Amino acid sequence: MVRENKAAWKAQYFIKVVELFDEYPKCFIVGADNVGSKQMQNIRTSLRGLGIVLMGKNTMMRKAIRGHLENNANLEKLLPHIKGNVGFVFTKGDLAEVRDKLLESKVRAPARAGAIAPLPVIIPAQNTGLGPEKTSFFQALSIPTKISKGTIEIINDVPILKPGDKVGASEATLLNMLNISPFSYGLIINQVYDSGSIFSPEILDIKPEDLREKFQAGVANLAAVCLQIGYPTIASAPHSIANGFKNLLAIAATTEVEFKEATTIKEYIKDPSKFAAAAVSAPDTASAGAAEKKEEAKKEESEESEDEDLGFSLFD
Repeated sequence: MVRENKAAWKAQYFIKVVELFDEYPKCFIVGADNVGSKQMQNIRTSLRGLGIVLMGKNTMMRKAIRGHLENNANLEKLLPHIKGNVGFVFTKGDLAEVRDKLLESKVRAPARAGAIAPLPVIIPAQNTGLGPEKTSFFQALSIPTKISKGTIEIINDVPILKPGDKVGASEATLLNMLNISPFSYGLIINQVYDSGSIFSPEILDIKPEDLREKFQAGVANLAAVCLQIGYPTIASAPHSIANGFKNLLAIAATTEVEFKEATTIKEYIKDPSKFAAAAVSAPDTASAGAAEKKEEAKKEESEESEDEDLGFSLFD
């Protein structure tokens, strides 16, 4: 009877995996190390209406996906990433929004002996509130201390763990004694699957402005190469035309060749003072207009003051 129930449960699980991949075009492959059942329940609640969390054994997930490759061959890209303690978060919504929800679900956790530190851990300089009898414990960990007002005080900030270090029993005990919870655990996004494409989660941080900037830089590089080798393209054509027009102006300036655009250049070469006078007159005109406005404002103020000083008062 138990085997039949287990077989039926597996069949239902395979059906669920297939239905989710058929219904949802996007999903996250997430790592679930150090995530407890209560935290997982909270994550499911926070994603209600945005996504569905599916966990399970890797062998079952791989088997379900392989059985569905005939209908969706793109799912094969997921297989190399199903390793370790992983699961899926399916969604139809905005990937960045769901990603932010997952990041918000992290909770602080104390350091446990044997855990791998995901980030550096530094004990700040502080008065620990512990009695002098604990001094030998700090000395064993090479942490400089002194006795202040009958309690142990850590003199300097002390780094005790680096990313990737294994937490020892002494470090875990010390951090717990100081009530320091250095780590935070939650679902970690390993890969993103979107309509047949799989990519790193960092791609979600790319904005349209970043794409535009990269594209413009690529066009500029292409134009530079094409100009250098003399190969015309859409990117280099405007620059080639502009450079050709500059050459025509240079030829017209030193010869008797006449055309409309070269007239101004020739006039400037003959008498540069004309353009200098024009450049000076433009600011002068602007300053004259500003002065006229100031005079008009002063005139209005004086007229108002004259009206006020007519010698009449409401109490006369």
